[in-house]
Amino acid sequence: MRFCPLYSGSSGNCIYVGSDDTHLLVDIGVSGKKAEEGLNSIGLTGRDITGILITHEHSDHIQGLGVFSRKYGVPMYATEATIDAILRMKSLGSIDTSLFNIVRSDERFELGDISVAPMKISHDAADPVAYRFRKDDKNIAVCTDLGCYTDYTCECLSGMDALLLEANHDIRMLENGSYPYPLKMRILGEKGHLSNEASGKLLSSVLNDGIRKVFLGHLSKENNYPDLAFESVRMEITMGDNPYRASDFDISVAKRDVPSECIEV
Repeated sequence: MRFCPLYSGSSGNCIYVGSDDTHLLVDIGVSGKKAEEGLNSIGLTGRDITGILITHEHSDHIQGLGVFSRKYGVPMYATEATIDAILRMKSLGSIDTSLFNIVRSDERFELGDISVAPMKISHDAADPVAYRFRKDDKNIAVCTDLGCYTDYTCECLSGMDALLLEANHDIRMLENGSYPYPLKMRILGEKGHLSNEASGKLLSSVLNDGIRKVFLGHLSKENNYPDLAFESVRMEITMGDNPYRASDFDISVAKRDVPSECIEV
């Protein structure tokens, strides 16, 4: 499988996972034009996309969905509550409802030669999910927008060959920043976003000898820095109760405005 965060950050998310014959997007939280540019950078166009997997209905995950779906008629996959929420959003324009397909947490399904498994996450949306992908004996996961994690989360993310995991904010920057108090509490809450430290702790619990690549994603533009997220997560791994050091793994921060490296597992 190929894996490329085309864009990842609080201002917009669009992640590519695919094989020679199947090409998938997780979210289109950027403009349709920008999504197309990202695909072009890895030798694809919107016409190549087999399906769009939607995590939830917040704008930084669906901003370009209306334009892209009208242009290419690509099947879209999301939970029933997420689909209902999307169809109530007038800002997306008209969307052909026949393109939507309902998914359910922990019910695996096939798209081409890739097996897809949604997993529950804790976020303030209608019914949000993260996604895991399997082809042959390789596994990839895209997991962002979770205010907390549980043993279930760790179990779902175990055995990955590659992973994009949220490292949204630095707690001190958020607490001392300009956001209104209710927004700070939302982000810090159990249905908000993972801090750098929480991301590192979660990552420490799911690392394995075979993991090829870890991307840190969905960074806040206002309450984080790429270098800070990188070093904070690495410190949690090295200092944590696990047999690894951060230097044992290829970890990098997914880029906000341009595609990150495309890897193969």
